This record gives sequence, structure tokens and C-alpha cells, in this order.
Amino acid sequence: MDAAGGCPHAANARLLQEGSVAEVVLPGDVPGMAVLGHDALREFLAHPDVAKNARHFTALQEGGIPDGWPLRTFATVQGMTTADDADHRRLRSLVSKAFTARRVEALRPRVEELTGDLLDGLAHTVGEDGTTDLRRHFALPLPMGVICELLGVDAEHHDRLHHLSNQVVSTDIGPKEAVAANQELVAVLGAVVSARTGSPGGDLTSALIAAREEDGDRLSPQELLGTLLLMIVAGHETTLNLITNAVRALCAHRDQLDLVRAGKAGWSDVVEETLRWDSPVSFFPFRYPTRDLTVDGTVIPRGTPVLAGYSAAGRDPRAHGEHADRFDVARAAARHLSLGHGPHFCLGAPLARMEATVALERLFTRYPDLDLAVPEQELRRHASFVGNSVSRLPVRLTAVADAG
Repeated sequence: MDAAGGCPHAANARLLQEGSVAEVVLPGDVPGMAVLGHDALREFLAHPDVAKNARHFTALQEGGIPDGWPLRTFATVQGMTTADDADHRRLRSLVSKAFTARRVEALRPRVEELTGDLLDGLAHTVGEDGTTDLRRHFALPLPMGVICELLGVDAEHHDRLHHLSNQVVSTDIGPKEAVAANQELVAVLGAVVSARTGSPGGDLTSALIAAREEDGDRLSPQELLGTLLLMIVAGHETTLNLITNAVRALCAHRDQLDLVRAGKAGWSDVVEETLRWDSPVSFFPFRYPTRDLTVDGTVIPRGTPVLAGYSAAGRDPRAHGEHADRFDVARAAARHLSLGHGPHFCLGAPLARMEATVALERLFTRYPDLDLAVPEQELRRHASFVGNSVSRLPVRLTAVADAG
């Protein structure tokens, strides 16, 4: 795996020609595997003999994974993403009520208000060159603001939490930087817990603290911090990438934007096609077979760390046809696995979909001529093979006047 990230699609296409499962080398020369094909990944994600708990990670249990390994947090953080069976159901139940379709719909007016505020201020972020970084000034603060309001995180922490989250999902970070980022992230979240403990409110963090205090064995301090870490990282990084990738796709495919404006496709279709065509998460760590497992003819040995190849599955021709690499908002069935499948299906999926739909509709209504300020190939990619997007999104909000 290229620790520096980069656009995954060309490499994915080559790998898919060879099969649905590939052997990979993770940072630090750690052997692993990736499941790339749509049908194979769907089977793998829901297989009863596949676990998330790192006690099944052979190399970790044998002492072969150092503390500064850039992907260690994905394996060792205590929370829903590393829990199985009853523990997973217990942890998931504590936060699931905040993300039901009804609760998410109740958040729509606030999301629309935040979106409007950001759009009102967007023109003021335009520099002397006539461009603004839409990722920094719009795609980021919307989901970060929403998830932090849900969790009761004060605004003073937002920028730092994004920076630290970005380091956690980075795969080219050095050992010392990885350890420092994780320690600081825990410290910031600890400060949030302390603030909400002293002054509880109607936020999710206060509810999680109360659940821990009412029944001490339901949520340990480590699980509380792990749950908050998951909510912060997953609650904004993925939606940030989704909005960014959708804007890029529409700017590069103006005919698809015209279909939406003509009423031949909806903004929700744009969101689903973006999730399939350019998944916000490329390769997500980790799952571990609890026995030697054969997936689409390939044996994955017990205890192997396995990446879920969402970006590859989204363009698998065997599932999506010969034009799987085409961005098509009118696609008959934009089925995808980009929000997961099985017991660990993304809890925040309804919120992410709603935020992205509102953001895109309001953005292109306010700025119908919005376009990229540089060619797509010049956009710098996010330094990670986990997250799949670009690090900046320079755009022009209005069309440049014809000099003639």
C-alpha cells in the first residue's frame, strides 16, 4: 500500500483484473490482505467468522506491531469499530438513538441553517486570485459543526480536533508523530468529557457519561473516549470527503449537473453515485478472519489484518457493468458498500447523506457557475490510503468573464 495515498482507481482496476482479493504490504512491512470485489466484500463484511477485535490480530498479539505504527489506532481503540457480538451491540445501542432517521430529520433545519451561514460567508474567503478553498471553508466546517454540536464539543476545539483526526487517518505519518497525535487527541477528548461531566447538557457526550455512571460496567472510561474518537473522526472526515468528491465530480461532469437541474436526477442520486464512484473511504482497517477463510477462491489466513476496499468495490465491473468507471447520476441502481455492510454498517449514514444532500443543493443553487480553479489532475491528494479525497479544493464561485 502506498502510504502517501494518491488516487486509488487505476491501481484498483489493475488489481480487480487479477481477482477480488489481493495480498498487500502495510506500512512497516506488515503483511495483510485487501478485499476489493463488490460481491466478495459484501460476503466478507457480514461473514460470521470475521472479527473486528484486535485479539484476533496475530502479528499484534505476537508483539510484531510497534506503538508508533500509523494504523495501530484503528486496531486498538476501544469502541464500536473494534468490538464484536454482545460488546458491539452494547456500545452501538448507546449512540444509535442519536442517529435514527427521525432524529436525523429533526436536525435538518439546523443543518440548513449552518449551510446557509457558511454560504453567506463564502464570498468573504475569496482571495486576490479569485479563488477559495471550498474544502476548508465549506465542506469541512459543516459536518464538523454538526457532529460537535451533537457531542457538546465547544467551538474552541474544532480546528484542533480536525487536525488530529487528519493525522489519525494519515498513513504516511512517522512513529513519533503518530504517538503524539493520539496522545493529544485523547487529551482533548478527555477535556471534553471533563467539561460535560461538570456541566452536563442535552448532548450525546453527557448521555454517554450518564450511561456509564448509572451502570459502571456498560461503558468504561476507555470505551467512552474511544466512542467519542470514532464519532469525531467518522462524523466529519467521511462527510467532508463525500462533499468534496461530489463537487469535484459535478465540476468535471457538467452534463450530470445539468440532469439534476433539469429534474432528471435528484441531489440524493448525486450523493449515492459519488459514494459508489469515488468513495470517501478507500481502504478501511481492519477485520480479521477467526479461521482460514476462502473468499472468492482466495484463502485469507486466520489472524490476517484485512482492508475493506470500498473504492475498488465501487468500480467493480462485475457488479456495476462495463461502464463502472463512469460517473452517472441517473444510473439505474447506484448500489454500493461505501457505508459498510452487516453489523458494522455506518451508524451515521442517514446524517451523512442528509448533510451532503443539503450542502450540494444549496451550494450549486447559490453558485450555479461554481467550478474548479485548477485542473483535476493538479489537485493534491490526501496523504492516506484510508481516506480518499484531495487536501484542498480551490474553486471559483462565479464564472470568469470573457476577456473578449
